Amino acid sequence: MTEVRATMSEISGVTIYKNSWFAKFARKERISDAALCEAIDRATRGLIDADLGSGLIKQRVAREGAGRSGGYRTLIFFRSGERSIFVFGFAKSDKANLDADELAEFKKAARELLEFSQEQVDALVGIGRLLEVKRGKEDL
Repeated sequence: MTEVRATMSEISGVTIYKNSWFAKFARKERISDAALCEAIDRATRGLIDADLGSGLIKQRVAREGAGRSGGYRTLIFFRSGERSIFVFGFAKSDKANLDADELAEFKKAARELLEFSQEQVDALVGIGRLLEVKRGKEDL
């Protein structure tokens, strides 16, 4: 029997990426790709924890062995039905929220990166700036 691995793009039309900073953060905090996919699944269904504008959303991701409320806050560049990019994460216990300058910078970056063509995104993947998140792969 042939093993089949489907990416998010094959399931819901959304391709999920994480930037290199977030990939290191997720590995250190033991946040699995499956947990990231679950956060995007919720967002795709309209269950967004906070819509910060300009394609920037905040989603909670559960801490391993615990719930979402005590877990991590993630910032995602999000365009429903197209692509999602995890760009920043923090534990609520470490950081209350973003300051106005940080929020403005993330919103500006979201507007720009969400306008990239697929070829431009693929180029970022090719040089290791973005990594595709795979459904069902733990990648810790």
